[in-house]
Amino acid sequence: MATQDPVNPSHATFDLFVQAQSCKDVKHHFAELCKQLDINPKDFRSFYGKLKERLNYWKAKALWAKLDKRASHADYQQGKACTKNKCLVLGAGPCGLRVAIELSLLGAQVVVLEKREAFTRNNVLHLWPYTICDLRALGAKKFYGKFCTGSLDHISIRQLQLILLKVSLLLGVEVHTGVEFQGLIEPSGDSGWTANLQPRSHPASAFQFDVFISAGGGRFVPDGFKHKELRGKLAIGITANFINRNTAEEAQVAEISGVARIYNQKFFQDLLAQTGIDLENIVYYKDDTHYFVMTAKKKSLLKKGVIKQDYSNADELLAPVNVDREALHSYAHDAAHFSTGGKLPDLQFARSQSGQPDVAMFDFTCMHRAENASFVKERRGKKLLMALVGDCLVEPFWPLGTGIARGFLAAFDTAWMVRSWGMGIPHLKVLAERESVYQLLSQTTPENTSKNYAAYSIDPKTRYQRVNLSAIHSNQVRNVRDLSHRWRSQSESFSGSEELLKWCQNHTAGYANVHVKDFTHSWRSGLALCALIHHFRSHLIDMSALDESSAAHNFHLAFSILEKELGIQPVMSAADLANSSEIDKLSMVLYLTQVQKAFSSPAKGERSAVTLQEGVCYSEQQLRSFYVDR
Repeated sequence: MATQDPVNPSHATFDLFVQAQSCKDVKHHFAELCKQLDINPKDFRSFYGKLKERLNYWKAKALWAKLDKRASHADYQQGKACTKNKCLVLGAGPCGLRVAIELSLLGAQVVVLEKREAFTRNNVLHLWPYTICDLRALGAKKFYGKFCTGSLDHISIRQLQLILLKVSLLLGVEVHTGVEFQGLIEPSGDSGWTANLQPRSHPASAFQFDVFISAGGGRFVPDGFKHKELRGKLAIGITANFINRNTAEEAQVAEISGVARIYNQKFFQDLLAQTGIDLENIVYYKDDTHYFVMTAKKKSLLKKGVIKQDYSNADELLAPVNVDREALHSYAHDAAHFSTGGKLPDLQFARSQSGQPDVAMFDFTCMHRAENASFVKERRGKKLLMALVGDCLVEPFWPLGTGIARGFLAAFDTAWMVRSWGMGIPHLKVLAERESVYQLLSQTTPENTSKNYAAYSIDPKTRYQRVNLSAIHSNQVRNVRDLSHRWRSQSESFSGSEELLKWCQNHTAGYANVHVKDFTHSWRSGLALCALIHHFRSHLIDMSALDESSAAHNFHLAFSILEKELGIQPVMSAADLANSSEIDKLSMVLYLTQVQKAFSSPAKGERSAVTLQEGVCYSEQQLRSFYVDR
């Protein structure tokens, strides 16, 4: 009987590369494949073409067909849109690798830096329909045969990273692991922007780039960006990963896509009665591990001894010294056992990278969001386009499964921005368009995005149902000429917004419980926004029916009217605004500027201080320091 094994050594190596289940093995087999085919992986411009030509293997050809189809999209201009650009991407998480793939397809030279040597995160990500379609089109099924089989709509972070790493390498992206980014080095002499790396002798230290994208995750934000905080009611999350032995018995256990207390009170009452565990919700996904994620009530955690002592401060409450790890393990184990009806025998924790049981407890009371998604630094005549993607742009609210979906959307949006940058569009216009799109991200759901997933591209118009790429004007991100300029405080940055404030005051004067004095506290109840609408469109809103204490209702009403009647997208959800400890000034100014523009009717031929405009927009001084630093 003839053997089915490939005869050509490069074919065998390609199979090993495709099947590799660790970052180390992926890189090793890739390097071996390049050596066997005599291809220089740093020859990014011609690497993929040579690889296709020299690896004449039917399994590889099936993958080339998928990648070629993606690469042929008009957005990339046959890989020539960004041939002059050099991009440094910080972080080889899913979002960093996803944006790296798009930049490579645009023709840019792309280098990815990752401080970790291994991909070890077992936690499982919920996938929106479009992300499944997107990953299939990149050949995910070729690399991971179990990808979204049947009704599965999730994948472990580790498996997703491996898929995207393999695609990145095949397209000529340089990925360096075990190297730590410690800051930017400004241009000097003939050299451009470079990175301060550890170890300092790393070859990537010499890489000069004009685009820097941070996908560092968490709350890491490079200089030039600021985070705003959204704080709600205390919420304590627990994640737990158990070993999946892939037995027939385990395969029969049904997943739990999400059970919330309000929809199944009996389940949670029985759980409390039988175990003493009190949860708000629980999710169970079966992937490389048996993955459970739940929201636990503080009182229950204290009673079960998981939390040793009660504190009002969340950081103190969940500090390692205040958590009994053994009690936490028992809590997570018992919750998993009960929720699956005891059908998962011999539940044993998977191990984390440190060798400990893979169980974590964390506070997601406080969420962070970057004030702006893009920024430009210029030193000695050399511009650097900077952008954020992933968790450092918008921290996901994990119970809703928004992380990877919005993360990929931001990666596409960022690639579109780099495309504009590479095609020579003025940088202020590039920034303005990126910030216009960013206003939509936090409100994006599977319901309000396009359902034509196959047509998704890096062009925002193919994905967002209502997107106004000029919602923010170029003069709103005007640069500062002071060479010694650094970031100013937020209050100083709005020094030119007095006219907008005066406009709001004039059109809300006389309304009960409405006293507009600023862009934060004056808007907390939602009544001021409703009053603006009533002043111009009194038939759309009944002010007498509104209660000052019902902020969420008031914001929801105002947002709904402004979106339906004027096409103005909300700055954030009504609930988030009502529950946040402080309204973000930048977001309110941007939103109210759109409201002002929609309700105003300027005289024909009116000229602003910067350029001819239709409607009202910012003066030259407003918001400029948020986006450009010379």
